[in-house]
Amino acid sequence: MTTPQPHTQQTATAVFPDGFLFGTATAAYQIEGAAREDGRGPSIWDTFSHTPGKVARGDTGDIACDHYHRLEDDLDLMAQLGMDSYRFSIAWPRIQATGRGPANQAGLDFYARLVDGLRRRGIRPVATLYHWDLPQALQDAGGWGARDTAFAFADYAAIVGEALGDRVDVWTTLNEPWCSAFLGHASGVHAPGVTEPVTALRAAHHLNLAHGLALQALRDRVRADARFSVSLNLHVVRPDRPDDAGDLEAARRIDAVGNRVFTGPMLAGAYPGDLLADTASITDWSFVRDGDLADIFQPLDAIGINYYSTSRVRRWDGSGSNNHSAGHNVSTASPWPGAESVQFLTQPGPYTEMGWNIDPSGLYELLMRMHRENPELSLLVTENGAAFADDVSTEGETRRVHDTARIDYLRRHLAVVQQAIADGADVRGYYAWSLLDNFEWAYGYEKRFGLVRVDFDTLERTAKDSALWYARLAQTRTLTD
Repeated sequence: MTTPQPHTQQTATAVFPDGFLFGTATAAYQIEGAAREDGRGPSIWDTFSHTPGKVARGDTGDIACDHYHRLEDDLDLMAQLGMDSYRFSIAWPRIQATGRGPANQAGLDFYARLVDGLRRRGIRPVATLYHWDLPQALQDAGGWGARDTAFAFADYAAIVGEALGDRVDVWTTLNEPWCSAFLGHASGVHAPGVTEPVTALRAAHHLNLAHGLALQALRDRVRADARFSVSLNLHVVRPDRPDDAGDLEAARRIDAVGNRVFTGPMLAGAYPGDLLADTASITDWSFVRDGDLADIFQPLDAIGINYYSTSRVRRWDGSGSNNHSAGHNVSTASPWPGAESVQFLTQPGPYTEMGWNIDPSGLYELLMRMHRENPELSLLVTENGAAFADDVSTEGETRRVHDTARIDYLRRHLAVVQQAIADGADVRGYYAWSLLDNFEWAYGYEKRFGLVRVDFDTLERTAKDSALWYARLAQTRTLTD
């Protein structure tokens, strides 16, 4: 297997095309706080983070960045940084405390203020309906392992579409459903902390179904020129020995349960036959009912790609550890049902603070693969960024964060985005993860991805050097060496 590589840039200066969007991204539970205010109900991440031993240092999202109370200041900050667009998520339990029933008006009002504030500042809103914060009441009734959750999600999408549909430019149904299904229900390192492979596969299907039903609900309720997408954390998985049949088989298995479990039904209307065969000893897939695939296979305008690192695999001979955590939190349970014979190998550095290898060519590979397989769809890089140990200094009365490693990371990844465009991929935008340092799921507040530093004692915001660099890029649209 030959790994596609971006061509070498012919010039030290290159300009992004007109209309290309430079944005930042966040998620509700990671930044909002106000966990028990204005009618918001508990989510699975509230429950998980308050369970001893689940999150580093016992951190929770109760306060997070307090974005809920600092909305106008954060909107002003985005405007000062010259962002074209902002990708945010809507907290389902802020709209429906239990995931069912009438809307909580206070929750809708908050997101109306957010969207209206973006538009007043000339920033295009991109709304994600689900970024992992399932209402706990729905989890108590079976969560994503239960078919009814998909229909509850469609009802929620209809409520949000009615309320905000005239003001949102792009609607994203789900963020990284692989994490929701497999980190949440197979390895258990994410909420709700389940370690049942069959439940993980059921959850994957019900997330797919929720995606399709939500698209149908939105399409009847939002403005005619709105665009529809889904954000997938597609895995770049490479065989350790490209000429070894066992290693090629290992890569195929991970591609099936890591990527095509979602791209198959969403973008082609069917689950891949090899995935069904790989998982036959776990489930007969009888939870896929007549009509489900037609409901899932709905027209999309764009594919959102979230990219951070690559994986290298080989056939596991049973000796030693197969390291199935593959860069995620350590767990004794595998997030890869049907791929237990696969061994993940340590990647060469350099690494981010997450321990993830830095390899921009993987992003190029994903963009070109999605372009080849779905040439009719535009592409958005809906997450890309890195956690580093920031160097904080005080210069006079000014606090500075000299995060040169993050600037280098962003520059190198944006260079391959530019090359993918030059090579024919219809890439329309790039969203740096993240606007703010935030609650980084099971890592709590230990890992910082933000372009803007948040002091979690005072909640003071400080634009890092990377934020200033990114702001200049958004203004000039020119990437320089």
